[in-house]
Amino acid sequence: MPPEQLPRVLGELEEVRWAAMARLSGPRQAPQTEPDTLLAIDEASRRLGVSKDYLYRHREDFPFTRRMGRKLLFSSHGIETFLRHDAGITAKRRSGNIPPTMACAARGSR
Repeated sequence: MPPEQLPRVLGELEEVRWAAMARLSGPRQAPQTEPDTLLAIDEASRRLGVSKDYLYRHREDFPFTRRMGRKLLFSSHGIETFLRHDAGITAKRRSGNIPPTMACAARGSR
């Protein structure tokens, strides 16, 4: 390689290095292995551990609720994300790192 091309090649290598560093230091997203499916109220209530009546009454509190005509459906990925987030809040509350009122506000409860 001619010496006059070395600065350009080194510059390209530096760009690749910075792009790799940015990907390593960025937030990690878990790969989605299964597609997001819409669940009927029976399955959603089972996964969330609440009654169907509770889901009907609090449907507006859950961002993963979808309405298709008269049918109420729930995003499976939304439920999983909610449960992971809710479990983290509960664990912090149990350890004393977050007061009960903060847990409700962080979760978006009213």
